[in-house]
Amino acid sequence: MLARTGLDPQEALVCTMVLVAAAGGGGISDREIGVMSGLVQTLPAFRDFSRVRLDVATTAAVDLLREDEGLVHAAEMIRTALEPRLRETAYALACDVIAADRFADQESLRMLAFVRDELELDGLVAAAIERGARARHQKI
Repeated sequence: MLARTGLDPQEALVCTMVLVAAAGGGGISDREIGVMSGLVQTLPAFRDFSRVRLDVATTAAVDLLREDEGLVHAAEMIRTALEPRLRETAYALACDVIAADRFADQESLRMLAFVRDELELDGLVAAAIERGARARHQKI
């Protein structure tokens, strides 16, 4: 993935999830990995996206974040790969990953704001997506 100068839309969605998962202290949690895997296995956006491709895309996204200016480079690649309607999907996936841990620390919230800004989302659209994620991840 990183040998190229860009991402395909599915890789961009995975990269977005990895960005927000990696932002919290302690790295990517097992719960976040489970949520990402479940989303990839069930959502139409990932039809024909294999488990092997998920592993490769996840590893490549983590490696990208370790590079100098990796976060800025990743954001640019994600934005370029996604048309506006898929940017909303990327943000929804990011919100689901953040909500998976049921406690969003300040680093994760800052990363979510960064992603929202980089994806150039309308504030009302972003708020609706965030509220939907909170509703889906409520405990009884």
